[in-house]
Amino acid sequence: MNPEAYRIVGEPRFGGILVVSDHASNRVPGDIELGIDPVLLDEHVAIDIGVAEVGALMAARPGIAAFMGHVSRLVCDFNREENAPAVIPHASDGHAIPGNLFDVAEHEARLARFHRPYHDALAALLEERPPALILSLHSFTPRLQSRPDELRPWHVGVLYNRDDRAARLAIPRLEAEGLVVGDQQPYSGTVLNATMNRHAEAEGRPYLGIEVRQDLIAHAAGQTEWAERLTRIAVAVALELME
Repeated sequence: MNPEAYRIVGEPRFGGILVVSDHASNRVPGDIELGIDPVLLDEHVAIDIGVAEVGALMAARPGIAAFMGHVSRLVCDFNREENAPAVIPHASDGHAIPGNLFDVAEHEARLARFHRPYHDALAALLEERPPALILSLHSFTPRLQSRPDELRPWHVGVLYNRDDRAARLAIPRLEAEGLVVGDQQPYSGTVLNATMNRHAEAEGRPYLGIEVRQDLIAHAAGQTEWAERLTRIAVAVALELME
């Protein structure tokens, strides 16, 4: 296994909760040149803002651990299938990524270095210490630069593909806290759900796909609030699923 591709926070436990964050890092290894303005590495095109901090706070609780991607989605997008064009993106939200324009051999090398070790490690972890619930944690920008007139008003989105067991339990709990909840928003899990399709849906493992609006978790107070909220809701959902 290649720890360059991922990191684990906390101690994964059988029957616990595993938080999986594909886009938790904006790290670009020193031998990779993306050819972009470094400012972009702090924006949503490079990282799901706030999820690393929320995941780490959740993993400080007993029975919860976090499995996090350890390179930027611009280096390799773990939430894409290997054959998807955007797995090593040439552009994101209107920004060209010239350093990713390379030949087939370099493309294969990037997958072998990052994508496969990430998914192999996650598969092994889930097999060795299967959790009661996987929480797939992402964040979304309130407004895409490429579509500035398209507002995204939801506080949180719940995504899923065919398996909506956990989603149906989580949505009313989130709504009960006064949140604007997007059911399959800001996009549908039937369209973009690669990691959970592979490691949860294909194996029959219960999972909850969560997208938090990034401005709500871009600061310490919001990260603490959402870590507490998601921990409480994930535990309640996991317990109900086991009944």
